[in-house]
Amino acid sequence: MAVVSWKEVVLLSVLVVGCYWNTLSCGFVFDDVSAILDNKDLRPATPLHNLFLNDFWGTPMAEERSHKSYRPLTVLTFRLNYLFSELSAPSYHLLNVVLHAVVCVLFLRVCRTFLDKTSSLVAAVLFAVHPIHTEAVTGVVGRAELLSSIFLLAAFLAYTRSTGRDHSIVWTPIGVTVVLVAAATLCKEQGITVVGICCVHEVFVAQGFTLPMLMDTFLQVLRDKACFPYTVLQTLLKLMVLVISTLLLVIVRVQVIQSQLPVFTRFDNPAAVSPTPTKQLTFNYLLPVNAWLLLHPSELCCDWTMGTIPLVDSFLDARNLATLAFYTLLGLLAYHSLRYSHSSAKTVIMALSLIVLPFVPASNLFFPVGFVVAERVLYVPSMGFCVLVAHGFRIISRKGQLKKISWLVIGVLLATHAVKTFNRNWDWESEYTLFTSALKVNKNNAKLWNNVGHALENQNNYERALRYFLQATRVQPDDIGAHMNVGRTYKNLNMSKEAEEAYLIAKSLMPQVIPGRKYATRVAPNHLNVYINLANLIRTNEGELLLKMNKPSEARDAYLRALELERTNPDLWYNLAIVNIEMKEPSEALKNFNHALELNPRHKLALFNSALLMQESGEPKFRPEANRRFLVYVEEEPEDANGYFNLGMLAMDASENAAAERWMRRAIGLQAGFRSALFNLALLYSQSARELDALPVLDELLRHHPEHVKGLILKGDILMNHKKDTQGAKACFERILRMDPNNVQGKHNLCVVYFEERDLPRAERCLEETLALAPHEEYVRRHLSIVRGKMAAMSAAGQPLSAAEGATAPAQEERGGGGGGGDGGAGETVGVGEADGREEGRRSAAMGTAVGEKNARKSSTSRLKGGVGEGQSEQRTKGKSTKEIKDIETKRAAALKRLEEIERILSGD
Repeated sequence: MAVVSWKEVVLLSVLVVGCYWNTLSCGFVFDDVSAILDNKDLRPATPLHNLFLNDFWGTPMAEERSHKSYRPLTVLTFRLNYLFSELSAPSYHLLNVVLHAVVCVLFLRVCRTFLDKTSSLVAAVLFAVHPIHTEAVTGVVGRAELLSSIFLLAAFLAYTRSTGRDHSIVWTPIGVTVVLVAAATLCKEQGITVVGICCVHEVFVAQGFTLPMLMDTFLQVLRDKACFPYTVLQTLLKLMVLVISTLLLVIVRVQVIQSQLPVFTRFDNPAAVSPTPTKQLTFNYLLPVNAWLLLHPSELCCDWTMGTIPLVDSFLDARNLATLAFYTLLGLLAYHSLRYSHSSAKTVIMALSLIVLPFVPASNLFFPVGFVVAERVLYVPSMGFCVLVAHGFRIISRKGQLKKISWLVIGVLLATHAVKTFNRNWDWESEYTLFTSALKVNKNNAKLWNNVGHALENQNNYERALRYFLQATRVQPDDIGAHMNVGRTYKNLNMSKEAEEAYLIAKSLMPQVIPGRKYATRVAPNHLNVYINLANLIRTNEGELLLKMNKPSEARDAYLRALELERTNPDLWYNLAIVNIEMKEPSEALKNFNHALELNPRHKLALFNSALLMQESGEPKFRPEANRRFLVYVEEEPEDANGYFNLGMLAMDASENAAAERWMRRAIGLQAGFRSALFNLALLYSQSARELDALPVLDELLRHHPEHVKGLILKGDILMNHKKDTQGAKACFERILRMDPNNVQGKHNLCVVYFEERDLPRAERCLEETLALAPHEEYVRRHLSIVRGKMAAMSAAGQPLSAAEGATAPAQEERGGGGGGGDGGAGETVGVGEADGREEGRRSAAMGTAVGEKNARKSSTSRLKGGVGEGQSEQRTKGKSTKEIKDIETKRAAALKRLEEIERILSGD
């Protein structure tokens, strides 16, 4: 077997880079959005083992909505990309280009096992530049094909070394083959088909059998009842090991997908739900369609679903001739390769195995898949096609008169393919360019019209987007998603009546209940948003204005009317609960939150806000359930610091200090400068006699929030009482008074600093000023009395009343002199009084900060207007000034704008 030279490696690498360097300017488009941008398994905060529990798109394999595409090794490479460059698209595209170059080199090495040096290089070069590969290389999700192909080719090369020079079995390469097959399968499911390719190579290439020879051997054994020849037994033994290993892999794979096939709608693959013989005729016709794409890749399309290829519903359909021609050609090639044992036959049989076997899982012939045609699944089958082309080139070029013509033809073919590939890459630059290029090829696919509309919608070009959405409804009148898109766009254009009509059409297309009959049906989850959108229209016309007019009871009635449309919608129950909160009805709010969670146990917003409501109630009986709901919430939103913060607050309420510290630290790690988490962590340390640990936390808090009064009070307290740093404490309290001269707590504690500095007259004046600010605070009056008593005792003893008036007396003299314990009593009482003031301040700070943060209600995905926005406290006064009302309305308008963007994403196809 000839090895690959470094010159050939350089040649293939240069060709790949030349054809695909412009992919570095492409972004994340089409399926990349779900697999990369929306896939939490790529984020470092997600546990690594989740990659082996979820499918390719980050959905748990156990869920029915999972596509059952189990490709953890591919997702791992995405995660590595994210680790080094986060969501920088060029790095993802660059790795794909490198992997394609690796595949080309390995493919050349494989070709050398059954082609000569020149022909194998022609095959590899054709594979490197073939335009059919743009979806696999330029589309980031195509990495599954690239990685699977690398392991597939490596497994085949390993297996070719399993026969020794003396025709004995070498087991090590077989073991390596099994490991590589498993790796290929963990990159993409079709990787397991390399076992079939190895079996074909073993029987018809390595052992040189033909079909007639195999039949003669079998008949001879039956006739003479003799044993199988030794070489046949060796071959059978090797194949049995491969087959058993494959069966084990299949069993494991079936267990992983919960013994369930993925569920697809008829829009994904219309033939899959068609009756006989339409189903069979269409699926068989798709085979020549794929073959034509390999032979003539001029009209490429990113999406072949829905009505792209009309169903073949009759034996008289002319397209059946293409199916017949395809099977005839395939049969002739198979007959040629299986009947003869010369090198040409061996080459053809290997080419056919590379074409047919990897394509079988995507052929729809044995089980339905989620697409009609997908260019990326032709990545490996195109290897067999390239071998056939190179083999034909070798045969023709050997004829003297055709040698120059054959070289000219192959040169033109490679050049045109390279140019086509380079130009095709530009189509993948953005979603708009991709889907508009697809519409040039196929105008019968409503999904393409919808996707162009979405791209325009993201540019806020609603007028143009509406035209594309309306065209989608004409192409596919029963497409629920298209009518929903029309309704949403009308709403964005403030055409409420037209929007309602579009939503009602979408609703009429939903499966209807048949009275007196039980039946099961499947509905795309995003189609259920039609009920939310209708409810939102009702709310837009009624509830929104009612809430803004401070009429929450009428707004509640509007939501109840919306619920009449669909009582099984969790988002509607959630929004009703938010209205209950506005109306100060916590028990009703909790009941409605629970309704939402009964319908969707992992409804993130209901989980968070219901747990928050339980926590705020102060009822210990609610604490375990609130903790459970917050834990489920952080599983769904592992990067939301608010979830961990509230878990920390619950732990503090339960005096579980270690857990509270852990959760607070997690929240701070996710959100630098998280004010409430920083302060309450410092408070936790202070209450746990770890005051010195609290200081760096308070320093970080004040670095981000230099005007945090409670933080300054706590820091001053610790500096004075535990570090004896009166100057540092004094700076904290003076800073508070510069911001708020009437702050009683800061003023009082500054008085205490003066007392600690032995400046009793100043301490007296300070306490008098504090008492004037808070005449009803008994502790200030008590402390003022203590200071005056201290001053009287010192005057009677002839001691100076301040350090400025004379030298400070020794500590023991001050503690022991005058008043018979009055000194000691005064010093102790001032300290206790000061601590009492700070403790009161800390309690207030803890309560105010925690409640303020915990009441940061999450906004609903169903676009609640006038609800409690994020960061908006529930501690409201009964009457609000005009300015406060305007501020609230401004916040609500901003929240509404954000929520409308969320709805467009959730409601689209």
